Amino acid sequence: MLVRIGVALIVVTVSFAAGFLAGRWTASNRAPESQRARIADLPPDAAVAQPHIPPAPGGQPPPQLQQAKPEGIAPLERRRLAPPITGLRRDDLHDTFYERRGADRPHEAIDILAPRGTPVLAVDDGVIKKLFTSDAGGLTLYQFEPEEKYCYYYAHLDRYAAGIREGLDVRRGQVIAYVGSTGNASPATPHLHFAVFELDTEKRWWRGTPINPYALLVRALEQQ
Repeated sequence: MLVRIGVALIVVTVSFAAGFLAGRWTASNRAPESQRARIADLPPDAAVAQPHIPPAPGGQPPPQLQQAKPEGIAPLERRRLAPPITGLRRDDLHDTFYERRGADRPHEAIDILAPRGTPVLAVDDGVIKKLFTSDAGGLTLYQFEPEEKYCYYYAHLDRYAAGIREGLDVRRGQVIAYVGSTGNASPATPHLHFAVFELDTEKRWWRGTPINPYALLVRALEQQ
């Protein structure tokens, strides 16, 4: 009788331990519900990234970028932009501007895959308007061009270049940061999330009308 009870206790203990360990493994390898819903909506080969819009000063809700206006790109086409990373090739560019990130978030930017630590270059002359860290974009940098009509946005940076600070004047082609995977980017796919938007009349660094930079970057490579 005692032998049967002992055997039963051993079976129950082993079953409980197996179930507990299986549950722990499943839980540790399962993304949170919100992340699973978001990731399920992405293309299989898409980097988990999105253009980050930081909250407005004063605790107001984050303003949403508007849809791009076709005429917004014309003045930029007259400028000669530099490639945003060193060693950029035509094959490295893919137009991801119109892709969706989740059920209701347009990408409105270009993701450029590159090894971690690849130098990030200022695409134009201008001023470093804001250095910002966020959950989505990670380490980010906002640069205004000389006329302060457009803002260039660099995200998922590994680190800033030495001496980079807000208010610093930078030149086209100057190293301003390095490629990384901070924020919601996958550590396995470091890349530069690059966006351009037309500023509104109030010149707010966190708000503007998004412009597809794909054609601009293609032209930048052709003009090298």
